[in-house]
Amino acid sequence: MARPMVISQQKLAEKLIILNDRGTGMLTRIYNIKKACADPKSKPSFLSDKTHESSMKHVVKKFPNIDIKSLQPIFHLRSEIIKSLSLYYYTFVDLLDFKDKVGELLTTIDACQLQLDIGLNFDLTKSYLDLVFTYVSLMVLLSRVDDRKAVLGLFNAAHEMSNEQHQSDPSFPRLGQLIIEYENPFKKLSDEFVPHSKVLVSALLSLQELYARRNLSAQHWRSAQMLSLIANQNQMLNPAQTNTMPCEYLSLDVMERWIVFGFTLCYPYLNQGAAQGMWSVALQSGWTTCLFRDEVIHIHGCLQSFFEGIKGQNKRAAEVKDYFNKALEVSTRVHRERRKFLRTALKELATILADQPGLLGPKALFVFMGLSLARDEVIWLVRHHDNLPSKQAQGKNKLVEDLVDRQLPELLFHMEELRALVRKYNQVLQRYYVQYLSGYDAVALDLELQPLQNLTEEESVILSAMCNTISTLNVRQVEEADLFDFRGMRIDWCRLQAYAADGKSTLNLMEHKGLAFLVNTIIFHTRMVDSLDEMLVETSDLSLFCFYSKHFEDHFHMCLEFPAQNRYIIAFPLICGHFQNCTHELCPEERHHIKERSLSVVNVFLDEMAKEAKNIITTICDEQCLMADRLLPKHCAAHIAQIHGKKKREVKPGKKTIPTELNKPGIESYRKTREDLTTMDKLHMALTELCFAINYCSTITIWDYTFAPREYLHQHLESRFSRALVGMSMFNPETGDIAKPSELLASVRAYMNVLQSIENYAHLDITRVFNSVLLQQTHHIDPNGDKTLAAHYVTWYSDILLRRVGAHHIIFSPIQRAFVTMNSEGSVPFNAEEFSDITELRSLAELIGPYGMKYLSESLLWQVASQVQEIRKLVLQNNDILVLLRSNFDKPDTMKELAKRLQGPDNVLQRMIIIGVILSFRQLCQEALSDVLSQRIPFLFASICDIKENGPKTEVESPAISELASAAGLPVKVEPALINSLRHQKQVDPKEDEHHLACLLLVFVAVSLPRLARMDASVYKANLGGHVNNAHCLAMSINTIFCALFAQAGRSDADDRLKEFLALASSSLLRLGQEIDREAVRNRDAIYILLDLIVQESSYLTMDLLESCFPYGLIRKAYQVVHKAEIVPLKSP
Repeated sequence: MARPMVISQQKLAEKLIILNDRGTGMLTRIYNIKKACADPKSKPSFLSDKTHESSMKHVVKKFPNIDIKSLQPIFHLRSEIIKSLSLYYYTFVDLLDFKDKVGELLTTIDACQLQLDIGLNFDLTKSYLDLVFTYVSLMVLLSRVDDRKAVLGLFNAAHEMSNEQHQSDPSFPRLGQLIIEYENPFKKLSDEFVPHSKVLVSALLSLQELYARRNLSAQHWRSAQMLSLIANQNQMLNPAQTNTMPCEYLSLDVMERWIVFGFTLCYPYLNQGAAQGMWSVALQSGWTTCLFRDEVIHIHGCLQSFFEGIKGQNKRAAEVKDYFNKALEVSTRVHRERRKFLRTALKELATILADQPGLLGPKALFVFMGLSLARDEVIWLVRHHDNLPSKQAQGKNKLVEDLVDRQLPELLFHMEELRALVRKYNQVLQRYYVQYLSGYDAVALDLELQPLQNLTEEESVILSAMCNTISTLNVRQVEEADLFDFRGMRIDWCRLQAYAADGKSTLNLMEHKGLAFLVNTIIFHTRMVDSLDEMLVETSDLSLFCFYSKHFEDHFHMCLEFPAQNRYIIAFPLICGHFQNCTHELCPEERHHIKERSLSVVNVFLDEMAKEAKNIITTICDEQCLMADRLLPKHCAAHIAQIHGKKKREVKPGKKTIPTELNKPGIESYRKTREDLTTMDKLHMALTELCFAINYCSTITIWDYTFAPREYLHQHLESRFSRALVGMSMFNPETGDIAKPSELLASVRAYMNVLQSIENYAHLDITRVFNSVLLQQTHHIDPNGDKTLAAHYVTWYSDILLRRVGAHHIIFSPIQRAFVTMNSEGSVPFNAEEFSDITELRSLAELIGPYGMKYLSESLLWQVASQVQEIRKLVLQNNDILVLLRSNFDKPDTMKELAKRLQGPDNVLQRMIIIGVILSFRQLCQEALSDVLSQRIPFLFASICDIKENGPKTEVESPAISELASAAGLPVKVEPALINSLRHQKQVDPKEDEHHLACLLLVFVAVSLPRLARMDASVYKANLGGHVNNAHCLAMSINTIFCALFAQAGRSDADDRLKEFLALASSSLLRLGQEIDREAVRNRDAIYILLDLIVQESSYLTMDLLESCFPYGLIRKAYQVVHKAEIVPLKSP
């Protein structure tokens, strides 16, 4: 006699939970095998090797009865085959084991005659239906693995070749039978489920009311004001609950899969009206059904073939075809309207809950219902968009258009917004439901338990433990951040459902529905306390996008191109955080690939968002720069000319011509109506929307990696601003063109004003962008190795402008404090003053800053040092003569004769003039820098001035002070940077005496000065305060160079040596008065003025000293002569 089956000993709840998890893992492994075998890059090489093609065909043809004698060509590959295919083979072995366990469990459930009802024993029924669907999906997916026969056959053949007994693997015969039987999976499965059909159909029929209530059109949802918190304001604070709480957020897509596959396997029951009605509605919802991830089945075609192969079911096949046509005709419109409703409903829900997060407690069910519905619609759209009907149906183009939803990002965003609210205010939910559980649920459960009699020991223990667990909860646990864990309680309830599902149980839930409804509600409340993250994954997980990557990226780019949806684009990077939910511990090898995909996709998305925002900002900046350029004074000429033309026409009346009015700056601000959007309006609107997305969340965490969307924009703005600065300089090395510093500064300020306004749209530290980029532009190269603004301007001023001084008749004017061009007739005009006056150099100092000006100064001083080295060579060449000249300074006749014997005096003078020009320009730059610094950093600048004035007076003793003052643009007696340049370029020769050479150079220059008088270009221009050949720059070069040379030599006798120079120069110039040759004294007066300039420029020489060496009357007379020469006589009337 058979022993009666004790249901509590069968562990049905535990087995269902374990097998469901195991089934998901098996699906993951079979899915990866299918993908690997379908990809030529990932499948084992020998499976696609042409040399082994005949062996592969033999294995597939003879499977499972394979003769290894026919596979000798692959004998040498047996080890590689076993190594490569072992994972595949043993996955199929695990599948065989899983199949056995599922069969045993289903048979046990049939034997126990469980009564399954989704509204009463929800967890048990859902686990049962999930297991059936997982099992069916596995078998169907198995039949779709391309090389399954080749993989199993080759592995077994290699196994036989590798052992001495030539025995096949023990599991191979059953595996071979499994593969053959499931060639047509639905036929085999329908036969297999005949004994399980009673329980399965009863579970499916329990879905009838729920499915009908959930599968409504958007019109019904709208009329019922579904998900609305403000529809009934009087009940806004009342908890949202029903008798079937867990059913309210059960996925509609999952229910349809249960119905379609379940009733297909039990097709004889389709003759019942309820079953037929549910099945037909589910088949009209769409034309594909998901097996796993992106593996779908075109269900209508499969069912049509299935029913056509069964005798007497042709009518059913025709019905399936009709359902397919109706699905094509109606389903896209129905789902489009649902998405449209959900967009507004979720937006309203998120807006209210963000403003009043306390409502999350009583209305949490609405949140999870909305997320579940939205997730179903998103998944339906994605799956159907990528799996269009295989046959060319009428209106297919219209079908494709209906499946393109440009507003999908808005729905995704509101889903993410609700998820963020649940996570942010999780303590609000915990406080509410902890009090609910202890204050109401515990009391209600106790009242429900009191009338129950004759409970078994297991049932009594479970119910009592549940009541005790929830009654001891208190708010203090939430405040102290205690960890809640009700998983054991939920498993106990699942066990109790299994015990009570037996019709013979004393606790029959069919008779105690109130208890079932209450405990299901309590279970929902516990999930609100300890498993919010799991609830969010269950109701709103969108990890499916990981496997529809092209569709995902297409929607992202569509959103990026659609300004009205730009603000919702942040949903795409946030969804990348869902991808890790699709991994399973039974398939750890795919975790790395999914992780890499998640990280790469979110990085690309954030980068493209930032790039698009940067492009919009760049366009706005360019427009603002153009408007700023129109405000420059140079554009006034056209308006002045127009006004002048009007006056002329008024004086000379004649034929009237209507002049074209020139648009004045600011005309773009005049509007007739606000509705007419300009391009700038559209750009600002697009920027507002995009910055809202970038600013939506400060960080996005994916796989323990943190991404900061604002940092992406920050980096792009830095890069763009840096390139824009260099680009706006318009430097062309070939033509020598460059933008005027003042104009560039105006453009840069306009650009910076736009960037500064970005802080109104997003929480960005634009000052950090400015500090970083502008500081980079003050150095000669940026972090990328590209030339900077400072490098371009230093190159242009030192290599182009100063080289044009001699060739283009450019004079340094001490009066105008600029280099002035004296254009000759027929020459191309180049106005040096437009680039070298005080306004331009101040603008330059603002642009490239102290570092850039220091870099310019060092570049100029390096050129000076190069010229000094050339002069040193001439001094060495004339060493003996210069020694004699120095020792015979009191013998005029001897000096005159020795001076004639000097070699290259003109060369020395020319090089000294070049040095003077360079130093004069450097002096202008230093003055501009000091002016800028006094305005920008007045307190620090004042401190530097104080240190310079009150510090040690001898520069040799305080080089640090001299460097500090020079860096701030203040004048110093001896330039430390010049000394360094001279020292670095000096050719070391121990025989040379630096001080002696400096003295000889002093003599060389002094005795060569009279030669300037015979040069035509030595004319002195009184209005400019300088000589045409820039001989007046000798004053700067003499005083600067000799002070530096004597300081370099380590002697502090610069004052004595300059006095010696004054004596020699005075003596040489006084001899000009004795010259008979008029050519030799052509510009004598201009050179006399030079002597006065040298004394004025010197820190050591005085006018009294000059008077003792040279009659000042001659200098006064010289000034009078040069000024008279420039007076233009008035013509007599």
